[in-house]
Amino acid sequence: MNISYDYYRVFYYVAKYKSFTGAAKALYNNQPNITRMMKKLEEELGCALFVRQRHGILLTPEGEKLYAHISIAFEHILNAEEEIARDRGLQEGIVTVAASEIALHCVLLPVLKHFRKSYPGIRVRIANQSTPQAIDLVKKGLADFAIVTEPYELPTGFCTKVLRDIQEVPVCSTAFSLTTGSTLNDQQLEKYPLIGLGEQTGSFAFYSSFFHEMGLSFTPDIEAATSDQILPMVKSDLGIGFVPTDFLEKENMEHLIILNMKPPIPSRNICMLKRKDMPLSIAASELEQLILKQEGKAWPNKAKAAKEVTFPSI
Repeated sequence: MNISYDYYRVFYYVAKYKSFTGAAKALYNNQPNITRMMKKLEEELGCALFVRQRHGILLTPEGEKLYAHISIAFEHILNAEEEIARDRGLQEGIVTVAASEIALHCVLLPVLKHFRKSYPGIRVRIANQSTPQAIDLVKKGLADFAIVTEPYELPTGFCTKVLRDIQEVPVCSTAFSLTTGSTLNDQQLEKYPLIGLGEQTGSFAFYSSFFHEMGLSFTPDIEAATSDQILPMVKSDLGIGFVPTDFLEKENMEHLIILNMKPPIPSRNICMLKRKDMPLSIAASELEQLILKQEGKAWPNKAKAAKEVTFPSI
């Protein structure tokens, strides 16, 4: 059978309104065209679908059977069209972002406040993971994109964009015999307990490389699950931790001491990663553009601009 969607669409409205004229009005068409299409549909199916009456039509048993299936399918189509229309208007939708702890605090949280205010109907899911785990979620299609800290291995088929850099500093509590501005070298590092993240994280790989260049092994005495746990452990006199300067901006520094490193800790980047073969939803694309706008970045040849949102300085 060579029956196009248009014929079934017309049949749906004829059966719904029990009238060729009613269907014509609903479809902004004319009654002769509707009649002609329904005759063609009956010919293709090889059976009568309607019983013509003076005031409208009745469905034959075959027509009732066809309508039972068509109505279900067409209602799904109408619902899908309405959902897409709401998505285009950013009235609803779901965005899933995989983010490392540092990326969450330094990049994502400032944007989410304004995104939620502008689009309250959009649900945002944050998968707070280590850098390798965050990238794996995007790879499996479980997250729209990832925001992570270097270092990482870029999977095949991914594109990446540097958003900003971060600078980390060693911090300890006043319980240690160190003063603000004291310099830590390789010999002093061996005297104090260290707080760091586990081996499965990008931060562990970063500090392992940094310590290796000093001829040391990075072996934290206290292992934190996430970066935001390090400062509370430092405040509890558990050791020296390495934290981004962003984490210290609103911190009460009365019982904390910022130290110097010799050599200094290299800065590293926070990056956005996504799959080349997985187009973002309208809602995810809008959040992506707002993040890039805040950081003053853009993907190459990106035509669509994000909605105008003003961000406070951070």
